[in-house]
Amino acid sequence: MKKKTNDNLKNKYLLIGLSVLCVALIAVSFLESEAIAPVKQVSGFVITPIQKGINGFGAWLSGLTDNFEDAVTLRAKNEELQARVDTLTEENSLLVQDKEELARLRELFELDQQYDEYEKVGARVIAMETGNWFQLFTIDKGSNDGIRRDANVISGGGLVGIVTEVGPNWATVRSIIDDNSNVSAMVSTTQDRCIIAGDLRLIDEGSLNLVKLTDTENKVHVGDKVVTSYISEKFLPGILIGYISELNNDSNNLTKSGFITPVVDFRHLQEVLVILELKEYVPSDSVSEPEGEGTQGAEPEDSGTSGTEPTDPEDPTASTESTPAAETGTQPEG
Repeated sequence: MKKKTNDNLKNKYLLIGLSVLCVALIAVSFLESEAIAPVKQVSGFVITPIQKGINGFGAWLSGLTDNFEDAVTLRAKNEELQARVDTLTEENSLLVQDKEELARLRELFELDQQYDEYEKVGARVIAMETGNWFQLFTIDKGSNDGIRRDANVISGGGLVGIVTEVGPNWATVRSIIDDNSNVSAMVSTTQDRCIIAGDLRLIDEGSLNLVKLTDTENKVHVGDKVVTSYISEKFLPGILIGYISELNNDSNNLTKSGFITPVVDFRHLQEVLVILELKEYVPSDSVSEPEGEGTQGAEPEDSGTSGTEPTDPEDPTASTESTPAAETGTQPEG
C-alpha cells in the first residue's frame, strides 16, 4: 500500500516538473530574441537531428506504402494485360486458321469452277489410316448426300482418288497414291495413254509411277500434263493428275515408264470435292482378254479384291516386261 502511495507521489512530481518546464519555455519565448538565442541553439542542436530522423523514417514509411500500392496496382495491370495478350493470341490463332481454311476453300471453289460440268458435294476428312499420307481416309458425307461407290474425289487442283465404301453419312476414299491404286491416264498434249500406279514408297519422294506409256512418235516430254483417260473405266476424263518428272524407254522398246509429280498434297488433305456423277463405262468388244491372266467372264476391275488380278484391259500394249507395275502384278484400275 505504501509502495503504491510512493508511485503516485512520483507521478505527481513528474507531472508538476513537466508543467513547470512548459511554462518556463512559454515564458522564454516572449523574451527578446537575443536573450533566447542560446536556448534556441541548444534546442536546435538537440531537437533537429531527432526531427530529421523522424522525418526520414516517415518518408521511408510513406515510400514503402506507396511502393506496396504501386506493386499491387502493377500486378493487377499485369494480370489484366496478360489476359488481353492471351485473348489476342487466341483470336490471332483463330484468324490464322480461318485464313488457311479460306485459302483452301477458295482453292476448292476454283477447282469446282474448273470442272463445273459435274455436280459435286464438298466434304471434310474426318479419319485416316495410320501414317503420314492420306492413302485411305474417311469423309463426313455419304449416301444421304448422293455419294456412291466409285465416285471420283478431287482436291488441291486435281485427282485425289475414288470412293470405295459408302455409309449414310460417311464414305471411304482410296487415293491414287495407295499401293492398290491404278489409274488409266493420258498425256494431255498427245493423248498417248499410260497407267499411273500408286506406290507409297515413291510418294515420300513426291512421285508416282508412270508405266506403259505408248509414245511411239517420241512427242511426250518431261513437264507434260497427265490427266485421266477418256477410256478409263471408273475415272471421269480430263481430271488433272500431275506432271511428268522423268521418262525412260522400257526394255521392249515399245513403251516407256517413268514418274510424275502429283498436283495434290497427300500429306495435308482436309477438304475434298466428291463428283456425284459416275463414269459410264462400256467395254469395247474389240479389246481382247489379256494374255495369261484370268478367264473369260472374270470379274471387272476392282482393286479391292485379292488373288490373281487381270492386267489393265484398257492398255493393248500390256506385256510382262519388267516395269514397276509388272514387277508387282498389274493392278486393275481404281
